[in-house]
Amino acid sequence: MESISSKNKSEEQVALPSKEQMEWQDLELGMFCHFGMNTFCDQEWGEGSDSPTVFNPVHLDARQWVSAAKEAGFRYFILTAKHHDGFCLWPTATSTYSVASSPWKEGRGDVVKECEEACREFGLGFGIYLSPWDRHEPCYADPQAYDDFYCLQLQELLTGYGPLTEIWFDGAGSEGRNYDWRRIMDLIKQYQPSAMVFNMGAPTIRWVGNEDGLAPYPCWNTADSARGSMFSEASLNWLPGTPSWVPAECDVPIRKDRWFWHPQEEHLLLSLEQLMDIYYRSVGHGATLLLNVAPDNRGLLPEADVQRLLEFGKEIGRRFGKALAVTAGTGDLIELELPAAATVIDHAEIMEDIAYGERVSEYVLEAFSDGAWMELKRGSAIGHKKIDAFPPICTEKIRLRVLLTTASPKIRRLAVFHSGESLE
Repeated sequence: MESISSKNKSEEQVALPSKEQMEWQDLELGMFCHFGMNTFCDQEWGEGSDSPTVFNPVHLDARQWVSAAKEAGFRYFILTAKHHDGFCLWPTATSTYSVASSPWKEGRGDVVKECEEACREFGLGFGIYLSPWDRHEPCYADPQAYDDFYCLQLQELLTGYGPLTEIWFDGAGSEGRNYDWRRIMDLIKQYQPSAMVFNMGAPTIRWVGNEDGLAPYPCWNTADSARGSMFSEASLNWLPGTPSWVPAECDVPIRKDRWFWHPQEEHLLLSLEQLMDIYYRSVGHGATLLLNVAPDNRGLLPEADVQRLLEFGKEIGRRFGKALAVTAGTGDLIELELPAAATVIDHAEIMEDIAYGERVSEYVLEAFSDGAWMELKRGSAIGHKKIDAFPPICTEKIRLRVLLTTASPKIRRLAVFHSGESLE
């Protein structure tokens, strides 16, 4: 047996997550909804010049959006309250460029409120996306005036829609622009101190660095910077006091490269196989998956998209919904006895108890078969969750051996499955 090393990955003290970060990481699956002016103009990035009169989702049903997410096993939901075009999906007092100037519900509608109420009804966490870049607002050219404007918009959202799970700041279009992040963060601390802050200012979660939904491996939970957008390789300058524990979120649209709905593009729907690959390489790498499903110009999720979403949730449940055996433990060696001497397995799920930090930095997973231990998988990071897939093997027990660690490992869960779907 290989010897155990207790050398630290670094000389720094092990970072620890907050209670709110741990709760957020346990959510694992979130649904993004890009919806707004672009939905009615067949575009991804509007310039802020489209008339509010085109916004009229006459069949809008936020309950349909959120109930589909719930049925598929998703646990939080984020709405684009304002995208780069500056059009607001709530009746803001800061601008006339909002739903209040549209024909939808004769200007008395509030998409943000309808989503918030649906999330409360179905038990999902609710989050908002508020683009810092605003292509409509004239005062954007004056940084100080726009900071005032933006903070007023943010305050409306922070105070008008109940507890928020996440606040999503998009860096696209803001390359080189400095906003008053200290002031923005103070507002969040005042009104929504438990909300996760995405990637900018003093974030508590970070962007994984791509729009493919894929986390690299290893994907450590600690970081001191992250990319701001797809359009720059530059790293963001986070505020002093940003926590060292900043877990990754992986965002990806269910229609390839399409965040907003466009007509006649069902052929861009990701296949179930593609979605499962994303799941293995996001949630299975210890990150959280934020999958975008865009409502159409009726105000409904397209039937094909809903069907694919539900297939995805069902397949996750089929593969990982019922473990053949489960254990937990402390120390460098953990064994798991299987219910029968000849049990076929092809997946293992390992979770650290991250309340104590990310302690494991090298491990090997082994199965006892034909009277001897054989290696199934070898890895580095475990963190919140590591999913290992391997060719089916008939075994009576497995063991996790930790080879490199910062302190005595605390394994929250070691579970095995037989899904019939082994991914190399």
